[in-house]
Amino acid sequence: MDNPAQILFPLSLGIGLAAATGFRIFIPLLMLGIGVRLGQVPVSDGFVWVGTTPALVMLAVAAFTEVAAYYVPLLDNALDHAAGPAAMAAGILVSAAVLGNLDPMLKWTLAIIAGGGAAAATQSTTTALRGSSTLLTGGLGNHALATGEIVGAVVTSLLAMLLPYVTAILVLLFIWLGWRLALKWRRRTKTAT
Repeated sequence: MDNPAQILFPLSLGIGLAAATGFRIFIPLLMLGIGVRLGQVPVSDGFVWVGTTPALVMLAVAAFTEVAAYYVPLLDNALDHAAGPAAMAAGILVSAAVLGNLDPMLKWTLAIIAGGGAAAATQSTTTALRGSSTLLTGGLGNHALATGEIVGAVVTSLLAMLLPYVTAILVLLFIWLGWRLALKWRRRTKTAT
């Protein structure tokens, strides 16, 4: 990529997919694999494996297991703590995959900062929302939040692959709104006690 403007498209795609890993780790990876398999999403040479049948089967099983686990009370909160580093790693991976064959130093720097950062921001926002929901509803609202996160992972992944620039902007808006809502819930919880 000779032109810096050519980096914006794959970078926006990477940010969108990385942000989706903050909702659910394996759904965006599965959707990326499907996109690669269908020839709709180009990836770097070293990441073509994500579209292979064994990878798709493994990612489908992992996605199903992850989705189901978030509907188990108390386990959902425990998973949030473990999911932070895993979401960052997945965000870095999907970003690096779609950044093409850039110079490795630039590619991995962008993947770590933009991809890892987007995944961490989304994951920490959903963790804050789940914590607030647990405090406010005694965990009864967490099922609705889990469903919203699944929808968020699917929609964000699809949007990232179809409209990467729009998705990057929406990701920033979600993070800002999510943190505002979480802070509002925390303040309400503190005044109630």
